Formats: sequence, structure tokens, C-alpha cells
Amino acid sequence: MSERIAIPSKKDEVSAEEWQLRVDLAAAYRLIALYGWDDLIFTHISARIPGDEHHFLINPYGMMFEEITASSLVRIDQEGNKINPEDFDINPAGFTIHSAIHAVREDAACVMHTHTTAGVAVSAQKDGLLPLSQQSLFPLSNLAYHDYEGVALREDEKARLQNDLGSNNFMILRNHGLLTTGGSIADAFLGMYILQRACEVQIQALSGNRETTPIPGGIVDTIRQQAEQVTRGMGGKLAWPGLLRKLDRVDPGFRD
Repeated sequence: MSERIAIPSKKDEVSAEEWQLRVDLAAAYRLIALYGWDDLIFTHISARIPGDEHHFLINPYGMMFEEITASSLVRIDQEGNKINPEDFDINPAGFTIHSAIHAVREDAACVMHTHTTAGVAVSAQKDGLLPLSQQSLFPLSNLAYHDYEGVALREDEKARLQNDLGSNNFMILRNHGLLTTGGSIADAFLGMYILQRACEVQIQALSGNRETTPIPGGIVDTIRQQAEQVTRGMGGKLAWPGLLRKLDRVDPGFRD
């Protein structure tokens, strides 16, 4: 029987602000696993730590998402160096994608990337995300695409990734998966939830062997304002407390 990985608590070693960020980020990893969007030890969620250093937190390479705790997250700088040498190593591909976005997007406090079946399937379809559901309209109003260049290890891909994303908060990485950014972990998670659901609906709709009914283009133009009304201007913060309560009931270890 495998033993649980022992990670010493960092709660008394970091600021209260960083600790809260760690708790929320660990919760996001556990939620990704809970909803079945993880890919073993691969893919990543990162969160920038406020301050001039531009450090960010990312998952330790080798731990399942359902194992991630606040203390196990790795703090790294913009060159991918671990601030604490005793921490686990990180996945270099994760560093390339996430550091590229954090470097140029001050508003992107969190970057979330997945390899779900539905997400990769839509990323492989020539027309990408289609306006087939209400869920699809939110990402379509703020969506970018990035062509596949192989495993994201090359430094020169960063500039193309940055240019393709621009100021958008949703991105489909062709033949690869989904990516969302947000001003908070809660916003990035809600964005991923909506984008993932839109992809699931699209795959189901196109598999029905029936003609589909696209939503008229003019409706897409009004969806951002409607989104503000639906979330009362709170964005992901409206759902986040409920998601944390859900985790506390079924999987509370993320707070360690």
C-alpha cells in the first residue's frame, strides 16, 4: 500500500495573503479532479503572487490533482527557478505556457489549462467552438486560438502564445486543449467550467446526426453585459464559496 506524501505545512512560513492564495489554488486542483477534468499528473493551474517579483504558484510535478495541498504548491520565478529548493520539481511544459501569460498579462492572476476529452475534441475541429449553446456564447465573446507547435517546451513559442491570446480570457489550443485566465482563481475556474460545458454540449450535439441550429451572431454581442447581470457583477466569486463548501464536505485535505 502506497503511503501518503508527507508535505510539511507552509502556513507559518508565508504571508496570510499567500496562504489564502495557496488554499484557493489547491481547491481549484481538487475541483478539476472532482469534475474529471484532470489528466493524471499533466496540465496545470497557476496563480500569480501579488508583488513586484512576479512569482507564481504551480503544481509539483508527479502529484495527482486530488493530492494537491496548499503546502505542496511550488513558488517559482519568471525563469522557472524554485524559490524553495526543497520543493518538488515542476513540469517544464507547464512553466512555458503559464510564465508566458503571466509575463504580459497583469490582469491574469490565474491561468488554467486542461486536456479534457471534449476540449481536445473541439480543439481538433476545424471550425473550433460553435454557437450551439448558451454556454458557448460566453467564451465566444472573448475567445482566442493558438495553433499546435508540439509539446510546449520552446522559448520562442511564448511570443506567439502571447500574441494569440491578446486580451482574451478564453483560449483553445489547437489539437491540445483549453485555457482560461481570470483576475482571480474563482474567475478562471468559472470560465473553465463554462468553456468545458460548451465543448461537451457541442460534441454531443454534433454526434446526434441531425442538423443543428446555431445561435444568431447578434446575440453574442450582448452576452458580456448579460453575464454581468447573471453573476451580479461578482464573476466567479458568486459560485466559489459554494464550491469550497462542497470540497470541505467531500475532500477537505486541500487546506493542509
